[in-house]
Amino acid sequence: MNTKMLCMSAIALSLTAGAAMAGTAKGTSALDDPQKMAPFFTDAGMKTMRSGDEFKKAWMAMTEEDRASIKKDCGDETIAKEHDDFCKMTKELGGAN
Repeated sequence: MNTKMLCMSAIALSLTAGAAMAGTAKGTSALDDPQKMAPFFTDAGMKTMRSGDEFKKAWMAMTEEDRASIKKDCGDETIAKEHDDFCKMTKELGGAN
């Protein structure tokens, strides 16, 4: 009986630790960085995206490293779904194939 309790405790602990780690990983996307994303939006709440030309200008003003990070994030289905319109615009500019 003690062995069974020990095994169940170990499983519960591993599930809890896994969920905790997954929770801390959320929000690490470049698309969740307000400083990087602000140039692409007209409002502080980042709800209204800039027009195509303004968006392209902001995209080209970024470093290649930042653009690569965003392309990578837009390539992830879960992240891309959360930032659908933004990722569509980056794909139009040749990013996140």
